[in-house]
Amino acid sequence: MFEFSLLATDPSTAARRGRLTTPHGVIETPIFMPVGTHAAMKAMTPAQVTACGAQIILANTYHLHLKPGESLVEKAGGLHSFMGWDKPILTDSGGFQVFSLPKKKIADNGVYFRHEVTGDEIFLGPKEATTIQNQLGADIIMAFDECIPYPATLDYAAKSIKKTIRWAEDCKKAHSRSDQALFGIVQGSVYPNLRKECALALAAMDFPGYAVGGVSVGEGLDLLKQVVDCTAPFLPEHKPRYLMGVGLPEDILESVERGMDMFDCVIPTRYARSATLFTTRGKLRLTHRRYRRDFFPVDASCDCYCCRNFTRAYLHHLFNANEILSAILSAIHNVRFYLKMMEGCRSAIEQGAYRDFKRDFLGSYGSSADGNEA
Repeated sequence: MFEFSLLATDPSTAARRGRLTTPHGVIETPIFMPVGTHAAMKAMTPAQVTACGAQIILANTYHLHLKPGESLVEKAGGLHSFMGWDKPILTDSGGFQVFSLPKKKIADNGVYFRHEVTGDEIFLGPKEATTIQNQLGADIIMAFDECIPYPATLDYAAKSIKKTIRWAEDCKKAHSRSDQALFGIVQGSVYPNLRKECALALAAMDFPGYAVGGVSVGEGLDLLKQVVDCTAPFLPEHKPRYLMGVGLPEDILESVERGMDMFDCVIPTRYARSATLFTTRGKLRLTHRRYRRDFFPVDASCDCYCCRNFTRAYLHHLFNANEILSAILSAIHNVRFYLKMMEGCRSAIEQGAYRDFKRDFLGSYGSSADGNEA
């Protein structure tokens, strides 16, 4: 039901071209996965997300547990039926969101926190997170881990990975659906020995896939690259590798080069709502007055619905007029930009030319007229 095949490897880097088969379709990797936190992409319909080339999307366990609740989603036939999306879905465990809360209490068996609306105390641990995800019904679900903040001391991180490893075992025991793939999550902050220890322990559990967590939490691109460099070699070669919460185009391209296969981030749609659009020549802030009379498309090389039909001047007007359409068109463009970038990655790996592709892409991307200003 789940199968991952390596189709090609780049001769000069660790970049990989793969194919992941799931109950709801095939995912060509490396891939970017748009995020639909509440079982919905912000400012986009499922048909628009599909038209952008999305093969898989994410939903958020923590938020769906709070509302509408996993029982309602299960009664609706699961997430696919509930949200009208017939392709693969991945749900996170809720760990990142819970550990981001200001007033949580971390215990050996999980985390206690307060409901964001009612103030009621809620407990979430590995068994609970796995059971919720079983009810939600995504194709890929994530083990419950402790998302280590940055910076973290070596002592704290060492104790934390023991907890993450123990919780991963608990998640495997609680997992009850053969039509869902449970991925383990490697933690260890920026400490190479801890990353190796955690990766090897999880690899011994034989998960169908592995994620690298605890990155993109403020450590910067250089440390991000170091974390991936010291983690990827210890992940099973013939299993998919998911770098969680990453990120900007340059983050993704550097991580593909280091052997990662799957990526997700809210950046494309979040930036779209604030009038920041990605182009092959960098980022544009379309509320700037210079675009008032600019009748070119956002990106002349883009094939998305927005670029085929509208101009920068029109989007500038929509944002100034506070029209909802501004966010819709911008989200369509940004999501398509990311997915087209991943198409370029896959093609370059197949041709054995990934390093050249990355160099050319970033060389053009860094030449923005807006100074690459987000």
